[in-house]
Amino acid sequence: MMQIDYPFHISGKGRTELASEDKHIRDLIEQLLFTAPGERVNRPSFGTGLMQLAFAPNSPDLANATQFLVQGALQQWLGDRIQIEAVRIDSQESSLNITVQYLVKKSQQRRMAQLSRSL
Repeated sequence: MMQIDYPFHISGKGRTELASEDKHIRDLIEQLLFTAPGERVNRPSFGTGLMQLAFAPNSPDLANATQFLVQGALQQWLGDRIQIEAVRIDSQESSLNITVQYLVKKSQQRRMAQLSRSL
């Protein structure tokens, strides 16, 4: 089943661009991780607040807390579609790099999403 691609855009044929189920799940992970709680009108608890944590002093405790936050949000919002296997978060100079390894429940396929944002 095809889903609307994120971010929304028009294809070369002048139609709404569509995404495969695997791409759609990766898009959902990206939206969840980089959305701040309170940013969505009808879903005030949706998101992680991950971008605010990127400015906190770096420490092992912060890394553990961030990993716990991300895994909890993924489980809460996408737990019906994926099973989280591993989350790795690296903050390097001006970028935040996140790797999520997961199992797609519907297809039983293992996938990895590598996401990054400039701070």
